[in-house]
Amino acid sequence: MDMYDLREIQMFSKLSNRHIAEIKANSVIRSFSKESIVFYEGDKGDFFYVVIEGTIKLYKTSPKGSQIQINRLEAPAIVGEYACFEKMPFPATCEFVTNGKVAMIPYQYIYKHLHEPEFSLEMIKSLTSKIMVLSALVHKETIFSSEAKVAKMLLENSEIFNRLKYNEVAAILNLTPETLSRIFKKLKKEKIIEVDSNHNVHILDYEALESTIESNKVRKCSDCISDFKNRHAIQ
Repeated sequence: MDMYDLREIQMFSKLSNRHIAEIKANSVIRSFSKESIVFYEGDKGDFFYVVIEGTIKLYKTSPKGSQIQINRLEAPAIVGEYACFEKMPFPATCEFVTNGKVAMIPYQYIYKHLHEPEFSLEMIKSLTSKIMVLSALVHKETIFSSEAKVAKMLLENSEIFNRLKYNEVAAILNLTPETLSRIFKKLKKEKIIEVDSNHNVHILDYEALESTIESNKVRKCSDCISDFKNRHAIQ
């Protein structure tokens, strides 16, 4: 942990040297290999987990056993705040998609400083950012069809298709690899995108992608979060 600056994490960025030193002194570093589980959905939340190397994904498991990917984070990042603050089990599973390292910070060393306004404010900012991520996920899953989700990803972050395997991108979009492949074939046939010999994706028609998003909205919802939870049997 000595080689890592905790202030790169928003939640700790404004803390005093004394607070940083105390947190470091009471942290434990663990190494993880690719596809290793940091914690499972339902595990007790006694630690904040600071990802200091590598990339992790957070996902829920539906009653049918499929993964509903919530987020994908690269170091530096913190996970586990919500479960710790609420003293409840983790609401999602955390898995490394690369080799990496995590600093485990016992909740008790965070809790005793929550009466300090500056410390608490940084905690609130961190939790608020997680709410925004969930809101974006619910909107995407409830409003957009499979084709619209792919088109939106191409417009917002086409580079991800060049960096990750199809099955990894499909997981991020909560699609099957077969569905993603089918949509890509359609987009290539309609000359909206092309894939070169190095498997890099190039957008040929931005307006067509925008049109795909608009014409493939599933529907509007009055309570998107409730609808999303009901469809995926999330409590």
